[in-house]
Amino acid sequence: MRLGVLFSGGKDSAYACWKAIQKDEVACLITIKSANPESYMFHTPNISLTSMQAEAAGIPLLEEESHGEKEAELSDLKHAIERAIDNYDVEGIVTGAVMSVYQAERVQRICHELRLWCFNPIWHTNQERYMTSLISEGFEMIISGVFSEPFDENWLGRTISNEMIEELKNIRNRYRISITGEGGEYESSVLDAPFFRKKIMVTDSRKEYGNHNGRFVISNAVLVEK
Repeated sequence: MRLGVLFSGGKDSAYACWKAIQKDEVACLITIKSANPESYMFHTPNISLTSMQAEAAGIPLLEEESHGEKEAELSDLKHAIERAIDNYDVEGIVTGAVMSVYQAERVQRICHELRLWCFNPIWHTNQERYMTSLISEGFEMIISGVFSEPFDENWLGRTISNEMIEELKNIRNRYRISITGEGGEYESSVLDAPFFRKKIMVTDSRKEYGNHNGRFVISNAVLVEK
């Protein structure tokens, strides 16, 4: 089956892509570039990095601009998927949804309307097992955005490691967070993955932070040999 992967450049969409590659053909990546940093549907931190990630993976990238208006942004997503059907003959869509019913239901509805199969490989996965699998399977990821307590500026740009997972587990109950960040607590950017032919090296970046809300902005990066 030829699949299109909804790809944000974060760990969840990258891992979903990796799972899809192991079973089917990933014909393209689909990225929605939302102008709204508080989009209900789409990841925004370092979204411009997806073109380099697609190059690293050797997979075509289809990009769609969106104003990020609630519900109206679904039309942009549908249009992007229609382009994937026309340009890459996709028969199904892959998402990195873990727990968000809001996102999953809307993607599934669009797929139903377009008569496409919808594949959610990490839906309701065991969060601890999933996080450790990311690392053991060769993903290199950094924190690209933080949006709640207790995440301060020091979290920005940090590599997600087994040690960090233990930190997340320790603060989970006190702050009621999801250790995967599925509740919007943090976002990630993937610098290397098992299906990347090259990895990404960040050469210029900055932190923007205030009141438990911040971003690690990658202003320049290059592909290097693995």
